[in-house]
Amino acid sequence: MTIISLNLVATDGQNLYINQAVVFIEDAIQYRSIYHRVDSDSLWLYRWYYSRVCQWILSITIMLILVLAFLELPSSLTITSDVRYRSKAWEPPCGLTESIELLCFLVFIVDVSVKSYLIGWEEFRKTKWLLAYIVVLLVSLVDWTVSIYLSCGTTVRIRRFLRPFFLLQNSSMMKKTLKSIKSTLTEMGGVGLLLVLHLCLFTMFGMLLFARTQDGQLEKEWKGYFHSLTDSWTTLLVLLTTANNPDAMIAAYSKNRAYSIFFILFIVIGNLVLMNLLTAITYNQFRGYLLKSVQTSFFRRRLGIRAAFEVLCYLKETAVNDDVLCVPTWTLLQVVRKVDMNSHCKKAIIERLKSYPHGGGLSSAQFQSLFDELDRESVKEHPPRPVYELPFLQRIQFVFGHSYFEYLGNAVALANIISVCVVLVLDVEKPPDIRDDFFLGVINCFFILCYLLEMLLKIFALGLRRYLSYTRNIFDGVLTVVLMVLEVSTFAVYGFPHPGWKPEMQGLWSLWDMVRLANMLIVFRFLRIIANMEFMSVVASTLIDLVKNLRAFAGILVVIFYIFALLGTALFRGVVVPVGNVSAVNVTSGNTTFQCGTFEQLEYWPNNFDDFAAAVVTLWDVMIVNNWHVFLDAYSRFTSPWSKLYFIAWWLISSVMWVNLFIALLLENFIHKWDRRNNHPSLSKFEYQMTVELLFRDVLEEPTEEELIETLYQHPHMDLRR
Repeated sequence: MTIISLNLVATDGQNLYINQAVVFIEDAIQYRSIYHRVDSDSLWLYRWYYSRVCQWILSITIMLILVLAFLELPSSLTITSDVRYRSKAWEPPCGLTESIELLCFLVFIVDVSVKSYLIGWEEFRKTKWLLAYIVVLLVSLVDWTVSIYLSCGTTVRIRRFLRPFFLLQNSSMMKKTLKSIKSTLTEMGGVGLLLVLHLCLFTMFGMLLFARTQDGQLEKEWKGYFHSLTDSWTTLLVLLTTANNPDAMIAAYSKNRAYSIFFILFIVIGNLVLMNLLTAITYNQFRGYLLKSVQTSFFRRRLGIRAAFEVLCYLKETAVNDDVLCVPTWTLLQVVRKVDMNSHCKKAIIERLKSYPHGGGLSSAQFQSLFDELDRESVKEHPPRPVYELPFLQRIQFVFGHSYFEYLGNAVALANIISVCVVLVLDVEKPPDIRDDFFLGVINCFFILCYLLEMLLKIFALGLRRYLSYTRNIFDGVLTVVLMVLEVSTFAVYGFPHPGWKPEMQGLWSLWDMVRLANMLIVFRFLRIIANMEFMSVVASTLIDLVKNLRAFAGILVVIFYIFALLGTALFRGVVVPVGNVSAVNVTSGNTTFQCGTFEQLEYWPNNFDDFAAAVVTLWDVMIVNNWHVFLDAYSRFTSPWSKLYFIAWWLISSVMWVNLFIALLLENFIHKWDRRNNHPSLSKFEYQMTVELLFRDVLEEPTEEELIETLYQHPHMDLRR
């Protein structure tokens, strides 16, 4: 019995070490900290918490609590946001959204409880994000209780402004990006002060140049743009973005062409020099701070792999020499098979493991190099072509599998685009009642049949599996099938094209709607040429990488939009009141005359803050800075001149800071990809893509052996000292 008990204890100990190694490797894959509990029960809870199901539940909960802003009062569930035509929105009954919110809070309570338990009390006290998590939950629950007690009668709900925190705290990369942005702001401050000084100096010069006089033209300049200190400063601030150029100088320029020098100098110094200098500084500084954050993530990966090596050494120590420890290959093979990782990486690591001598061991350096496969995605291998025995079929396969056949398909697609453009240009002025869709219907039918034939010939030449292994073929094939289904549906409803084929409403869509949809898909299909043009392919792949890898950066933008939309709704809800339709010139409605270029004359009525969705779109329009001075003027008239502070703050955060940071990341991504293609042209044939953390892999420093060991010895829940 004693021997059996000892064997069970030994087996349990071996399983514990193996499970610890599995978790440490998974931590390395996800760039997570290894400073968490490592006993058997905690390891089970840890893996359960970071399982796909639990993380999906948490992500859906975060999305759900953010989406509540569209449903809560004031509800966004109307067809239009135009205050002239908007119907009364559906109002959720008291307790509906609050019940959903409470369920979300319960999930967050479980989330923070599990996280706090797993890292332990010592690490919990050092983690500011977890402490803030608890504070945000407590404040939100108190605010929720007050709302329920007052029967949902509270107009200001503090917890709505705290919701974006749940999105931030759930993403480690978002936290790193936010920290980098915070550090970059201090460096941007110097150029920001220069911009403020530039604005102030030219404001004073402008007020002196365009002071009130008896001259009619200068009187217009003074009255319209330099009437007061705040008006002068606002005019030049908007001019810095060129949104009101040349409007701001026309009155003075009409009087004397020399006045244009003032405005040209202001734009050259402010927009072309200082703003571009701000972009350069932002790129340089943000890249540096982001590099530090990525270096930390890289260190975590190396530390996790080394921690797995250390715990596996407790199972069996094989001395290569007196000072080197090894991990048996069969033990590591057992660990790798249990690790949750990308199937391609797992396959590559197992293949490399099998290449080592049977019964041998891996040193720490070999162990670490084995997991370098994690630093890149797999090379996509395409299945072989089918083998045909008949010479005739082999010749057909050669012809239609050649790259020139791809070029022929691009030429056919280009001919289709040109023919559609010609027909649209000829019919652009025709009203719907006399338009004939015969030619457009025949053209679409002919080219769609060509696309279907091309797809079938490619499948014959490449084989179905090889055809589907190329992303461009999937894109091409899906659109071809959709076009074919749409064309068959059109024929089924309206018959074959014939002279006098005119739009008629039958069912959900008219003939013209179906023809337009088909043409839009045809235009979209023409994007297939990108894969055959190297430079365009680099640009397109850069954009795809931005979408895939910069989700953290986009998440921060969502947070900014969310907070400013809620704030705008609280400040400006109901201030936009329609006063009737206006024309494109100065008009009079009752006793009110609307000046050309104002909010009322431009009919910007849908741009308001009456609900959350309308506020988001309005903020987007202001961020683009086209005509944003119209919003500054309108809301200062509708409410107070102090409202300008809200819009200026939004411009600074979105257009100045966020857009510059986006340009910095776009440049880094493109330069990295371009240099990699030029320096390693052979890699351009494969689909190796670096992850976002390893975008700076070439300049990251490898941690030393001493740094890794010293950090491992500081683990709060296990002693790795020998």
